[in-house]
This record gives sequence, C-alpha cells and structure tokens, in this order.
Amino acid sequence: MAAAATSFSLLRYSSALRSLATGKCSIGFIGSYRSSSATRLPIATQRFVRCMSASPNEEASAKAAAESAETGGPTIFDKIISKEIPSDVVYEDEKVLAFRDISPHAPVHVLVIPKLRDGLTQLGKAESRHSEILGNLLLAAKIVAEKEGIADGFRVVINSGPSACQSVYHLHLHVLGGRQMKWPPG
Repeated sequence: MAAAATSFSLLRYSSALRSLATGKCSIGFIGSYRSSSATRLPIATQRFVRCMSASPNEEASAKAAAESAETGGPTIFDKIISKEIPSDVVYEDEKVLAFRDISPHAPVHVLVIPKLRDGLTQLGKAESRHSEILGNLLLAAKIVAEKEGIADGFRVVINSGPSACQSVYHLHLHVLGGRQMKWPPG
C-alpha cells in the first residue's frame, strides 16, 4: 500500500514538474497560523503548485454559461441583488453591490457588480451609454480595497467571454488582494 501511495505521489510530482517546465505553473507556500498569546506562529507550511491555466471544468462551465447568457433570465447575481440569495456584503450604494466571493482566490476576493445589468453581460458588450456605470464599478473597487485594508496593493480582474472563463454573464469585477500578486496573472 505504501508503494502505491509513493507511486501516486511521484506521478503527481512529475506532472507538476512538467507543468512548471512549460511555464504554466509556479511553486508557492501555504502557511497555517494559530494565535498564541500576542504572536502568530506558523504551525504548518505546505508546498503547492499553482497552475496558470483554467481547469477543464472551469472551461466547460464558462462555455455552458456563455451558451445561456443571452436568454435574459436572471443570473445568480440578480438573485443576490434582490436578496433571494444571501451574500456577505462589503459595500453597497444605489448603483453598485460588492460582496465576498464564495470561492476566493486570494485572502481578499470581493466581487463588484452593477445593480442594473442593462445589457452589460460582459465587458465586450459595453457601449458608450455604459461609461458611467463602468466608472462607478472602478470607484467601488477602490472603496472596497480601502475598506478591506489592501489599498496599498490590489488587483482588479474582469473576465469577458468564454475564453476568459467568465462564468456569470452579469458584468463583474474581482477585487483581489491581501497577498503578493504575481505577473503574468494567467
């Protein structure tokens, strides 16, 4: 049994090395912390390989979402705006809603959305009439970064279309921070 586990580990390791050699992955560390008196001590550090490409599931989900995007039906974000689905709201005004992503890719990962979709399913569909809301979304991203304590360094990402793995066709910005960002992003 130990030999099988070792073989499996070596297989995963060699696959990760191939990914690293192609430049699609990078090595990093995940630290776990436990408070002890006035200090925070790392109790475990685990090495991981982060791949820079979308998984087949992400790509398939993005393609499926794109196929149903133009139906005009409510998106999950419309349901969050109407409070049918609960969310952890970080910022809200009359035009914009910002809430924590349920599947974060950084210590701070907040989604910023317009409350009124108005045909703005993706950035690639933006028209000159959308310029005000686009500005409001960027300003809201800055406000979110300040509220979250990451104003000194954060990233704003917009996925537009299936090739960018857009999964919800209601324009949204990802505000990411709380860790050192790398370049190129992916």
